[in-house]
Amino acid sequence: MKKIEAEKGCRYLCHEWRKKCGYQEVDNNQLHASEFISWLKKNHPEYLSFRCTMGVNYQIELWFDQEFGLTWTR
Repeated sequence: MKKIEAEKGCRYLCHEWRKKCGYQEVDNNQLHASEFISWLKKNHPEYLSFRCTMGVNYQIELWFDQEFGLTWTR
């Protein structure tokens, strides 16, 4: 999978994960990328197979943080 495809899917799945795991009412600051990545590994492992210089988990954590406003960058 290309990184751009993984990014699009992971950003979408961040919100799906939140709904499916019952975190809709949880404050964004209480959401954890590590839980999302574990869920992703079990349910959508294809999104973990892309090339990335920073490392796949780091990149997914960055996208997760951006989706939930946990970083200064977008």
